Amino acid sequence: MASPLSAHRIRQRFVDYFAARGHTHVPSSSLVPRNDPTLLFVNAGMNQFKDVFTGRESRPYTRAVTVQRCVRAGGKHNDLDNVGFTPRHHTLFEMLGNFSFGDYFKPDAIAWAWEFLTGELGLPGQRLVVTVFDGTGEDAPADDEAYELWRPHVPADRIYRCSAKDNFWAMGDTGPCGPCSEIHFFKGDVAPGLAGVAGKGPAHEADAYVELWNLVFMQYEKHADGTMSKLPKPSIDTGSGLERVAAAVAGVGSNYETDLLSPLVECARRLAGGTAGKGEAPLRVIADHARATAFLIADGVFPEKAGRSYVLRRIMRRAIRHGTEIGLDRPFFHHVCAEVVERFGDVYPELRERAATIAEVVQVEEESFRRTLDRGLRRLRTAIEAAGPAAPGAAFSPDVAADLYDTYGFPLDLTAVIVAEHGLALDEAAAEAALRKRQSSGEGATELGQDTAVADVYFGLHGALGDSEFVGYETTATTATVRAIVAGGAQVEHAGAGTEVELVLDRTPFYGESGGQIGDAGRIHGDGVELEIADTLKPRGGMHVHRGVVRSGTVRVGATVQAEVDVGRRDAIRRNHSATHLLHHALRKHLGEHVAQKGSLVAPDRLRFDFSHNRPLSPEQRRAIEATVNELVLRNDGADVQQQSMEQAKARHAIGLFEAKYGERVRVVQFGPSIELCGGTHVSRTGDIGLFAIVSEGGIAQGVRRIEAVTGMGAVAYLQSLVELTEAAREKLNVHVLEELPARIDRLQSELKHSAKEIEKLRRDLLTGGSGGADDVEVVAGVKLQRRHVGAADGKALRGAADALRDKLGSGVVVLAAEVDGKATLLCAVTKDLEGRIHAGKLIAALAPLIDGKGGGRPELAQAGGPKLAGLAEALQAAGPAIAAQLGAAPQ
Repeated sequence: MASPLSAHRIRQRFVDYFAARGHTHVPSSSLVPRNDPTLLFVNAGMNQFKDVFTGRESRPYTRAVTVQRCVRAGGKHNDLDNVGFTPRHHTLFEMLGNFSFGDYFKPDAIAWAWEFLTGELGLPGQRLVVTVFDGTGEDAPADDEAYELWRPHVPADRIYRCSAKDNFWAMGDTGPCGPCSEIHFFKGDVAPGLAGVAGKGPAHEADAYVELWNLVFMQYEKHADGTMSKLPKPSIDTGSGLERVAAAVAGVGSNYETDLLSPLVECARRLAGGTAGKGEAPLRVIADHARATAFLIADGVFPEKAGRSYVLRRIMRRAIRHGTEIGLDRPFFHHVCAEVVERFGDVYPELRERAATIAEVVQVEEESFRRTLDRGLRRLRTAIEAAGPAAPGAAFSPDVAADLYDTYGFPLDLTAVIVAEHGLALDEAAAEAALRKRQSSGEGATELGQDTAVADVYFGLHGALGDSEFVGYETTATTATVRAIVAGGAQVEHAGAGTEVELVLDRTPFYGESGGQIGDAGRIHGDGVELEIADTLKPRGGMHVHRGVVRSGTVRVGATVQAEVDVGRRDAIRRNHSATHLLHHALRKHLGEHVAQKGSLVAPDRLRFDFSHNRPLSPEQRRAIEATVNELVLRNDGADVQQQSMEQAKARHAIGLFEAKYGERVRVVQFGPSIELCGGTHVSRTGDIGLFAIVSEGGIAQGVRRIEAVTGMGAVAYLQSLVELTEAAREKLNVHVLEELPARIDRLQSELKHSAKEIEKLRRDLLTGGSGGADDVEVVAGVKLQRRHVGAADGKALRGAADALRDKLGSGVVVLAAEVDGKATLLCAVTKDLEGRIHAGKLIAALAPLIDGKGGGRPELAQAGGPKLAGLAEALQAAGPAIAAQLGAAPQ
């Protein structure tokens, strides 16, 4: 008997099947959505075609086939809590999809789906049932057409009619929509023919069926009033989960038993040496989450406290905690992620390209979490114990949950799971609200990402006008025609002096902001009109929009104008942009291949470069990186710029941005050993950069560092300012030789520290009476009590005085009263031999009301504060009776 098809062969066979039927194979997009702020992650195969379906974008093909990596964790589509505990839920999965954009429709979609499953994959037809829309729940008729198209393949008693809840798809409240038809796989030997029987079929018996394929027939447009009208060009959107199909073909009951996930499960099992009696769920969680983690990091998402980065952190920390439950007490997760790279790297080469970054980020995040895990669990256990015995489902404090997140990095859902194990319930919405109060940036933490939707006006303009012809690589000035004018967010035919406008030209030398390089500025002028251009944008595709103000005359659509870039500003930008390429090369050379660009800003006056790395640069590394860049500048390598296929660029080991979306043809920029994919403007030779100097380096997020630097005359000015600063310091400190300046500063710091210690000692002596006697010591119920009003003091000196007096006392209690920062302060210290008999925290709590305050502390040291200075004397007097009460003796 032949072995079942592997999941990797199913994936390829799907692509080949539809490619043979005229479909263009479109590679999977990044998991980070482009220009769709409604999504945390790409969660369906159709996401990258959304604008095609709505008519906002056109493609050179009308049929497409994809295998799209998707994540459903966070936001509306969130399977995270189920992952590991069911056979079919995942955070990351692969969706097979074939699409028609106004080309073929239901007959072909249905016939091909059936033929692929039963013919290509060999699934038995008697185990398949289908569903169609019954006409209820939406203002659309029953899909009798789909019903009849299924009849040659499936008996009528296995075609189930379902409501809109299960069998109607819509892109939103309005817009393209239509009925869908699902193919389900029966878990038994032969699917029963129970269509029409109430309570039977996939919609009612979820445990008996697995959905394999959803065919969406996009044939209507839904209007604001809920009515439907037919689309002129109906389309097809299908989705089939590779994991589920692979399980059906392999004849296994769980996706985790397929060759997609079982190697990852076994990797976790080997590392743990078993499951410690916890069953398979922890291993499955680790396997699933490792796959999601590796793919997300490869797509440029790093673990952090906000947005999609926070979702990744939740995924990682959930896996790590499940690892600790089965005895994985040392960092292990990076090993499982390495297995993901090994298993999926051939299909998704970005995993291999970024393997070093994945390993580095995962290991550092796990080490960081483990450092706080024990402390966080102790804090959580204390809070659970403090809650005391409670009824099942009693509320756990949202404020404590927020503190655990803010202080220890505990995801709120992780806290919810742990408290649930102790019979408590966490209101996660209330915890999120408490967290927002704690964090000044709380509102930003809920943002989905930095992408913003493209203004509708530019969708329309781009559809009508297409891309601008960019001539800025060859020239900085050209003659052009005004194609469109936008003022106040609306398209206009003309604009007069003083009007802020956005112009679209047929051709332009102005570079539009992209890839970290800011847009060009300059002037546009013509017959009687002049505009000052402050910025250039690319809001849609390759359409350049020139933003500025009309200085004189009236600009009109159709006018011929001269477009001139500010050359001095452009040259400064070129120097800084080319320097970022050399810097990227130097960072990878000196820090390692895990370094990847995470963002940049290329402006005329400076450059900023964000990169993946988990430690601050040492002075030696910073010096070496700066030196390497300047060595490349001095080499004066010429710019080698070529348009190449992506395969040719990869063969040259060209480096691209993690998050960038590249086409089939890419622009490759090489300066000596530096080779990058880049659409920006650059110097002709590295020597044009002149000089490179790092101004600052620091961390901006977990695993992300930032370098700011200057080039050319900006670097000269920076170095000159450093010389002036050191010269001023040398003169102020009376140092004759510059090299002696650090030693002089060290001596001054040492003298200041010594003086500070002397001052602190003098203050303490004043508070404690120096080496004088103990005439303020009395005995209360056999215990020595020293109480003293020490006047004004600072908190540190007060604690030092209490320690000193306690040491002199040998055995007893010290109570001090003082004015600290204008407030009444009481401090109590108890010697060790009395611990268990006298509790400093309880004693101070008894005295605090006398100063209208509150306080507490440890058994040996406690402090209280309040506004009532007049109550300090009374509090000191009350110390004796309070001690006697603790000892159970009569007051003296």
